[in-house]
Amino acid sequence: MTAPTPPAAEPHSATEDVVAIFTGVLMISVGVAFFTSAGLLTGGTAGLAFLLHYATGVGFGKIFFVLNLPFYWLALRKLGREFTLKTFVAVLLLSLMTEWQHQWLQMARIEPLYAAIAGGLITGTGFLALFRHRCSLGGVGIAALYVQDRYGWRAGKVQMAVDCCIVLLALWTVEPLRVAWSVVGAVALNLVLALNHRPGRYTGT
Repeated sequence: MTAPTPPAAEPHSATEDVVAIFTGVLMISVGVAFFTSAGLLTGGTAGLAFLLHYATGVGFGKIFFVLNLPFYWLALRKLGREFTLKTFVAVLLLSLMTEWQHQWLQMARIEPLYAAIAGGLITGTGFLALFRHRCSLGGVGIAALYVQDRYGWRAGKVQMAVDCCIVLLALWTVEPLRVAWSVVGAVALNLVLALNHRPGRYTGT
C-alpha cells in the first residue's frame, strides 16, 4: 500500500505576506537594537553595515539600505520579480525602523552574552518568517536562498558560514571579546534557520 499523496500547498495570500514581512522585519529590528546596545556585530550585509556604522557614525539603516542595492540585480535575475519586490520592501522597512527605533526603544544596560543569544534567536526567527514568504533582507540572504534552490544546500548553513567569516573579519577593527560575543550571536541566528528552513520542510509559497 502506498502512502497517500499530501495535498498541494496553498499559496500565501497577499495579506499573509504583508503581515509576515512586517512581523519578520519588526523582530529583526529588535535583534538589531540588542546588538547595537551591546556594541556587537552580525554577519552578511548587516554585519558590514554595523562595521561602517561604528566607524563613521552614519546611521545603520542608511548604510544597510545602500549596501543592499547591488544584490537586487541577482534577486531579479535568479529569484524573480515578486521575490525582489518583497525583499526591497523588507530592506526599506528595516532601514526606516532602525533609524526611528531609538524613539520607541531604549536600553540603559544589556549584558553582551544575553544580547548575543537573545538578539540572535529573535533575528533568526524574523528571518525565518521572511524566508517562508519568499522574501529576504538582501545580501547574503539572497545568495543563500539561491544556492538552496539551485543546489539543495541549506540556506541556514550557507549563511552561517558566510556570517562567521564576516564577523571574524571584524577582528581588524573591533576588540576580540566583542567579536567572540558576535560569533555567538551569529551562531544563534543561523541555528534557527538551519533547524527550521530546509528543502522539503516547508511547502508554503
